[in-house]
Amino acid sequence: MELDGLVSEWLTLPELAERIDTPLPKVRQLLREGRLVAVERGTPPVKSVPVELVSDGRLIKGLSGALTVLRDAGYDDRQALRWLLTDDAAIPGRPVDAMAAGRDAAVKRRAMVLAF
Repeated sequence: MELDGLVSEWLTLPELAERIDTPLPKVRQLLREGRLVAVERGTPPVKSVPVELVSDGRLIKGLSGALTVLRDAGYDDRQALRWLLTDDAAIPGRPVDAMAAGRDAAVKRRAMVLAF
């Protein structure tokens, strides 16, 4: 499934920085460190982040840890986003929504199961 069908709104990096009240260089650092995920969209390509990764003016709790587990399992950025934004009966619901609701440990455990 294409990501656009799973995302309600895409934020450019400057828009994300403003939304989470974080300097743009810090947002870029989070990307470099793998603590945030973005995909290139449009022409010319612009790095964009799903608005679903933001809750209450912050990145959702547990995002960095979940991304680490998914990458260790061999997921690329698009696959990781697809997993985070797709309903999973074991959670239940979308992992991204569970993390926004404070159930990040359950999401991380589920991601670890996928890794093995």
